Amino acid sequence: MSESKSLNYLNLHVLISHSPACLNRDDMNMQKSAMFGGVRRVRISSQSLKRAIRKSDYYRDYLGEPSVRTRDLKKLKDKFAQVPLLKEKYSRELIDEVIDRIAGTGKFLDDKKKKDKNKGESTKAERESQAVAPWSVGEVDRICEIVSRAKEQGLDEKVIEKQVKEAARALCETLAQCALDIALSGRMATSGLMNPVDGALAVAHVITTHAVDSEVDWFTAVDDLTEEDNETGAGHLNTQEFGAGVFYRYASLNIGQMRESLGGASRQEVLDKAAHLLYLFSTIVPSAKQNTFAAHNPADLVLASFSAIPLSLANAFETPVRRDVRGGFITPSIRSLETYLEKVHKGYGLTEASSVFSLWDTSFQPRMASVIELMEWVRSDGGRP
Repeated sequence: MSESKSLNYLNLHVLISHSPACLNRDDMNMQKSAMFGGVRRVRISSQSLKRAIRKSDYYRDYLGEPSVRTRDLKKLKDKFAQVPLLKEKYSRELIDEVIDRIAGTGKFLDDKKKKDKNKGESTKAERESQAVAPWSVGEVDRICEIVSRAKEQGLDEKVIEKQVKEAARALCETLAQCALDIALSGRMATSGLMNPVDGALAVAHVITTHAVDSEVDWFTAVDDLTEEDNETGAGHLNTQEFGAGVFYRYASLNIGQMRESLGGASRQEVLDKAAHLLYLFSTIVPSAKQNTFAAHNPADLVLASFSAIPLSLANAFETPVRRDVRGGFITPSIRSLETYLEKVHKGYGLTEASSVFSLWDTSFQPRMASVIELMEWVRSDGGRP
């Protein structure tokens, strides 16, 4: 178990206490929740957390531009036509054509859409992809290059189509050509030439370690001009559910899958990216209602481990954590995590290379003085030569 190649998974466990907030809502404007251990927990969906991470400034600064997720190809064409990497090298017509080629739209309709069109159904299929899909500027750039060169050589359409299809099979070959979030979250290809990608990162829905009784804020918006006329009453009345608690976040990175998705990247390249993912999972919070609640709370504890299997510790909180004598949940949550992990290691004979950063007392060792040190520990493959 000591060899790096056998420790294929990087597991990230985060405990983070949020002050009153409503960070993720459902269609009824109520904060999302889940039943676990027979009690209601406040929940933040994995989709919400992943989106907040990939749209963050830190992500752009250290991991590059994220993909553009859309099914509206007209807006996508308008956006990509203004991207310097594409705008400076190709005509607008070529960029539009390549997007249609990849999506199987316009005059490059795939077989299914051609059948739908022949049945007299809406021509919407000619301008939209079948589902929201992640688009990478690097991928479009690569296909533009191929089509542009083929046309300069005077090749006919059948030859161009063959070259494009061959290139599309390897669109995610390098870090430069594939937005990293596509390699992390994966991509399901529903039509056209867009190739499917298996996601390397599994992210759990975030839940509180304890039961939560949500509260409802009855709020008003005062009309200043009405107030100046000495009239009573509000310009707007509404309610907003909110809650507070200690949340458990979990994610697992399949290092081998990540290397494959990035066209054979080295383990060290993946670990360099993983270190930044650790920082993001420790600090990024969904933006919902933050101007109202400002729950900008960093993690209280971050545990990273290299393991032979993905390993969630959510069951440490299947029995809801109870407040300690001082009334808080963070200390007993840490204790529950420590106790459960020890039981799992002993019961299954698991060996992990792990390290922790914590703002609170913990028995986890080795303990790093900062998240930055923990990031360096991840980069060093858990300190192994």
